[in-house]
Amino acid sequence: MLEVGIETLLLLMAAGFVAGFIDAVAGGGGLITVPVLLLAGANPVTALATNKIQGLFGAATAARAYAKGGHVKLRDQAGSALIAFVASILGALLITILPTGWIRMILPVLLIGIALFFAFKKGLGDQDRTRRLGPATFALTMVPLCGAYDGLLGPGAGSFYMLAFVSLAGYGILKATAHTKLLNLASNAGALC
Repeated sequence: MLEVGIETLLLLMAAGFVAGFIDAVAGGGGLITVPVLLLAGANPVTALATNKIQGLFGAATAARAYAKGGHVKLRDQAGSALIAFVASILGALLITILPTGWIRMILPVLLIGIALFFAFKKGLGDQDRTRRLGPATFALTMVPLCGAYDGLLGPGAGSFYMLAFVSLAGYGILKATAHTKLLNLASNAGALC
C-alpha cells in the first residue's frame, strides 16, 4: 500500500488534472501521470494500472465529445476498437510476466524518448494528407500495434494512435485525434481487464 503525504497527494492530483486535459486534447497524459506516480513511490505495474484508470475516463469523455461534435462516427470504429481491446489484453498479459526490475529500467528511458520525439516533431497540421494505408490495412497493423503497446506499457499510446492516423491514414490533427479516442478507450479497457 502506497502512503503519501499531503504535498505528494496534491502533486498527484495536479498531475492527474493536467494529464486528463492533455489526454482529452491530444493524448499522451500518461507521459505525465506515470513518472509522477513512480516519483511518489508506486511500483511500475501499479503506476501503469493507475494510469489506465485515469486514461479510461478521459478517453471515454473525449470520444463522446468528438462524436457529439460530428468529428467521428464511433460506430464506424467498432471493429478497430475490438482489435485494440484484444491487442491490449495481450500486451497487459505480457507485462505480468516481465520482471519488475526490467520495467523499472526501461520505463524511464522510454518516457524520455517519447517526450523528446514529441518535443522535436515538426509538420503536424490539420490538413488531410495522402493516405499511405487503406482502412483495413491500418486496422490490422497499426491498431493492434498501438493497442498492444497500450496494454504492455501505455504512456503516449494515445499520441501513437494519433500519429499513425496522421502519418499513415492521412488525417489532419483534429480528425486523427477524434478517431484516436475510441481506440484509446478500448485499449485502456483491455489493459484493465
